[in-house]
Amino acid sequence: MDDGRWEGWCPVLSGVYQQLAACAPAWRMRVLSGPQAAPGPGWVRADGFAARIDELVAGEAARILTDHGRAVPAHVAASRLLHHYLWSACLLAGGPWYLADLVPELSPCQVWLHPATGELACRPGSCRTDGSPDQLRDTIGEFADPAVAAFQAVTRRGARALWGMVADDLVSGIWYLGRMLDREEHAATRAAELLPGGTAPLRGPAGFRRLPAGELTRTRAGCCMYYAIRPAEACLTCPRVGDAERTRRLTA
Repeated sequence: MDDGRWEGWCPVLSGVYQQLAACAPAWRMRVLSGPQAAPGPGWVRADGFAARIDELVAGEAARILTDHGRAVPAHVAASRLLHHYLWSACLLAGGPWYLADLVPELSPCQVWLHPATGELACRPGSCRTDGSPDQLRDTIGEFADPAVAAFQAVTRRGARALWGMVADDLVSGIWYLGRMLDREEHAATRAAELLPGGTAPLRGPAGFRRLPAGELTRTRAGCCMYYAIRPAEACLTCPRVGDAERTRRLTA
């Protein structure tokens, strides 16, 4: 976050985003101050992803090579970048919903991505205070739609699979918050209320279940392609990882 002075049209969001940043260290988002703020030159607004998709994907491929020493094809880089964007952007809305029953009115013109660094920025607007699951799903659908459309061809996956990724990242962000706050069971329950299944275009239910030793788990509806970078370290919720391996890793 920036210096926290953003007041916007819903002042309570400033405090909620500070709380979110404090309890979610993996969430990296520059929250801009002022209703007309923009992050500066070079950034790509989410409703303009399609026009600069090659630049965005090339930037992610370069970061993967630097960070992991592995050159990956464009569809892997695109999937990783889309996952990065969706997880962070979904927490922009899902975080306040989980923490304070607020639903920010976010649109694609209020979220930016920097091609060279992968950094994200947002300019929040107003918010709804009743925090209904329907409102949150509508908000997620609105700002995810141009990203899904922009990335679909280069990821080599259909819209159904990519909307599965949107649902996965919405659930995983709320689940992550619950773990960070030592409220994992509560977070899983709220996520199940949010995505009970049959809430198109978000594909599938939250789908939490228990491993034999009692740990909560779920299986992703979409794939973030991390296994293509680190085959031996596929995500614990990856469809490629069986329950025996999940249990082994969680209890090691």
